[in-house]
Amino acid sequence: MKHLQKGRKLGRVRNQRTALFRTLLGSLIMKEKIKTTEAKAKEMKAKIDKIINKAKLVKQEEKAVAVMRDLRVKIPLMAVKKITGDFLDKFSKRNSGYTRIIKLAPRKGDAAKIAIIEFVD
Repeated sequence: MKHLQKGRKLGRVRNQRTALFRTLLGSLIMKEKIKTTEAKAKEMKAKIDKIINKAKLVKQEEKAVAVMRDLRVKIPLMAVKKITGDFLDKFSKRNSGYTRIIKLAPRKGDAAKIAIIEFVD
């Protein structure tokens, strides 16, 4: 039974899952909008909220890199620079809910549920 277990495994072992989220979160931050499966988008939504909240608390690039190491999901350095620069001004009045998930039609090949995850303006 899955009582009190958080998170999705996504059919991967731990190191593959962390690598997947590292690249997806980096792409989301750099491009500000990506298309992925619904399950991955829902998992990323919680992780990106934690990352932006940590960056808002720190507000300095050097300290932000150190704080990001404490989180379970690491992101590329360019993404940290973008969060500490552009996103802090953009989300200064917002406490949470930095992203939105827009559901799309199922994928043609395997009928997987597809969604777009993007930052709220």
